[in-house]
Amino acid sequence: MDSARLVSDYVRLGLRFDRLHPGLVDSYAGDPGLRLRVRHEPRPDPLRLVARARELREELGGCGLAEPRRRFLDAQLTALEAIGLRIAGREMSFTAEVRACFQVGPVLGDPDEYREAHRELDALLPGTGSPADRLAAVRRRDRLPPERLEVCLDAVSGALRSRVRARFGLPVQERVRYRIVTDRPWSGFNEYLGGFRSRVSVNADIGHRASTLPQLIAHESYPGHHTEHCRKAAGIARTQPEQAIFLVNTPQCVLAEGLADLGLHAAVGEGWGSWAAEIFADLGIAVDGELAERLEAVLVRLLPVRQDAMLMLHSRGRSEQDAIDHLRRWLLMPEGRARHLVGFMRDPLWRAYTTTYVEGVRLLRRWLSDDPDRTSSADRYRRLLDEALVPEVLRAEITARSRP
Repeated sequence: MDSARLVSDYVRLGLRFDRLHPGLVDSYAGDPGLRLRVRHEPRPDPLRLVARARELREELGGCGLAEPRRRFLDAQLTALEAIGLRIAGREMSFTAEVRACFQVGPVLGDPDEYREAHRELDALLPGTGSPADRLAAVRRRDRLPPERLEVCLDAVSGALRSRVRARFGLPVQERVRYRIVTDRPWSGFNEYLGGFRSRVSVNADIGHRASTLPQLIAHESYPGHHTEHCRKAAGIARTQPEQAIFLVNTPQCVLAEGLADLGLHAAVGEGWGSWAAEIFADLGIAVDGELAERLEAVLVRLLPVRQDAMLMLHSRGRSEQDAIDHLRRWLLMPEGRARHLVGFMRDPLWRAYTTTYVEGVRLLRRWLSDDPDRTSSADRYRRLLDEALVPEVLRAEITARSRP
């Protein structure tokens, strides 16, 4: 099979999987006629789709594609096989599913590391009482009034957009439109609409805070998901049509979520707390930016707690209340927020997705920082925005760097 036909079949396969698992196609910027034709096909059989994914993988070796594209498509098709088998009800362990979908092996975190982070929080948080009570007090003071959320979104987004445009570059016609929603399993969600435009939905039920809103916008828009979609659409998608479709629960999500979670550090870097405080001061909102930045540096070390809860639910047979209690104990999280996170992990589409945040950040932090060639961090981050990479490629590069 020639490469153009194989890539076209991969895109069509992704669209057909979306018929069985709505939401699996996170974005599609290809031929709208193809998507319409797939929508009017008879409902596909999952095992037939699994067989087609396997056939395409077998044909990759002789299709004439360059090695980076073959690796990318092989990883994506492996994930689609696993997704199809699960839809068909075939037995597969949860950890095997995660490995097939994301090229990572989820493991439980270390409670001793969590305890050390708690000790640091105890020393950092102002006031008296338990760390949980003092952290809750900081979060209450930081909470944005719902009626101010939209203006805050616009202000922080505009400031980040200017920095990302100067540092990484953006297509002149790109735009993000924000909308406030409720009753969603996530805190924010980017929908890339094509034509360098995104719609970012922000879930008001979360109770957003001034100190964390910049992280959310950096993640969803600048320089996170929206920026990645725009730069790939303006670059490799012109010659690599497989980039026209972005599929949830595939290896490309691990790097996408990792680069998005590190977006605030890539766009602003050290001192982002003071930078954000100045923006909010112009809106008449007081933020202790220095404290916010120091807290974030400690709390990020507790991120694996979320993966623990996911594994408790799906791999270790524990109850929802056990997972909620685990989140509350180690993340010092109110019960309502913990229940919301567990709801996300229970959602059929998103149940394994927590791994992408934990393992994505873990992998990219190491890859971005461990570079003997001393490539600038901005250039390394730009590579994530512009190239179609998968986790095994980054791990191989880390291993190669460590060799004498």
